[in-house]
Amino acid sequence: MLLNPTNENPGARLLEKLQRAQTLTPDLMSEIIAAACPRLALLPKNGKVAARIAQLFACSAWAEVGLALIELELPGWSLRRLAYDDGEWHCSLSRQPNLPAEIDDTADSHHEALPLAILSAFLDAQGSRFARKMASAAVPQVRSAQAHTVCCDNFA
Repeated sequence: MLLNPTNENPGARLLEKLQRAQTLTPDLMSEIIAAACPRLALLPKNGKVAARIAQLFACSAWAEVGLALIELELPGWSLRRLAYDDGEWHCSLSRQPNLPAEIDDTADSHHEALPLAILSAFLDAQGSRFARKMASAAVPQVRSAQAHTVCCDNFA
């Protein structure tokens, strides 16, 4: 099967770059915001939310920036699990945090650095949102017939 680059997840390259990174840099964070945060770009620059994110960015509070981006860009998603185990941070985002973990559809990631684990889960959640949009766009919409419907099957 051939790969159609127009249907490729736009955050996949960025997610791979995040997973290979050792630390989060201002340049990488700027790239994430530019590529994966369309709502932030639409906010007024002097607004409360944009000012808060800019202040956290200026302080290099990367984990807090990641949590603020999840809150802004992924309404309906929440942090389900954030744990440190065997030298890695594990982050899970969920749309249904009250469901048992076994049946919940989560966006999961892990990394040695906390901000990179949070941002990887953020991009994973955005990728699943993008995939759902692509799947729903691929299904043709059929309108109901306006006139009389006739059965043309041969039952003989």
